[in-house]
Amino acid sequence: MSNATPPGWYPDVNTPGTERWWDGTAWTGHARPTAVTQPSGLQPQAAHGSAGTTGTSARTVVMTVAGLVVVAVAVTGFLMLGGDGDDTPPGSGTGSSAPSTAGAADPKSSGSSGSSADPDDPEDSEDDPTVLVDQLNGVTLPVPDGWEKPEDTIEGDPTMRTVGSYACPGDSGSFCYHGTVTVHTANGTDLTDMKALAEDDIGTAADHAYEEDTVGDLIHGGITFHKDLASRSVTVAGRSGYLVRRQVTTGKGPGGYVESLVFPSAVGSETPVIVRFAFDAGQDALPLSLMDTITEGIRPIGDATSGGVGSSVAP
Repeated sequence: MSNATPPGWYPDVNTPGTERWWDGTAWTGHARPTAVTQPSGLQPQAAHGSAGTTGTSARTVVMTVAGLVVVAVAVTGFLMLGGDGDDTPPGSGTGSSAPSTAGAADPKSSGSSGSSADPDDPEDSEDDPTVLVDQLNGVTLPVPDGWEKPEDTIEGDPTMRTVGSYACPGDSGSFCYHGTVTVHTANGTDLTDMKALAEDDIGTAADHAYEEDTVGDLIHGGITFHKDLASRSVTVAGRSGYLVRRQVTTGKGPGGYVESLVFPSAVGSETPVIVRFAFDAGQDALPLSLMDTITEGIRPIGDATSGGVGSSVAP
């Protein structure tokens, strides 16, 4: 439909202070604290009813939740002050209690009755240091030996990187890693063709790795020259994708290699997934073939054996 709500983060009216990911077709189980800025466009709640009733329903839910929060705060304050002045400890006796959340709507079930089920969520994979899990896009990536999965990243995207940082060439205040792989969802673009997306993203991938840090400071002395090494179709997790690989020369330091790998998500509306690789040059532990090995190991969540095989790419 032309008026379908695009994939993105939207307020979760069932859980104040959080946002939930709408994949373009259904709510997913991926949630995060409310961000400073909200995506523009229609809210996914439009999928719950007609255009004329959506706004009223959403406001009603928000007002109801807000009312419950006020009641909870008031009751908590009453109990902490000792109720009517006796010495009964807060929370004891038969006094009033805060509203129970039992029976509240599960945020994962939000949306129309035709919503698809969430992907498998194996706890073992989340805790396994050898597997990087992207619940949002329904895929896993193998973590090479000598790499780690940081608990927190600035952009919040699933990330793995080589263990141990170093001062970025040209900017001693920033820290770099010899090898980094991040998984992104292709938002904010009208491009849907895998080749077009990979060709469009490779410049951004190179800039993030070797041009500027997250606050805009120049690192590695900036990119002074680049050369594309590969541009070809590839099968990833049983889906047809595309990759572009580029070598970059920098003003300081050895430079490196970047790659943008794009393929359809394994869940929901199959929004394109972008995997960005960045390997420093001159690192024996980071041959370009490792990019192919990681690509070959990408699988749908819950599928440990099947999936496509990434094509090998010569340097």
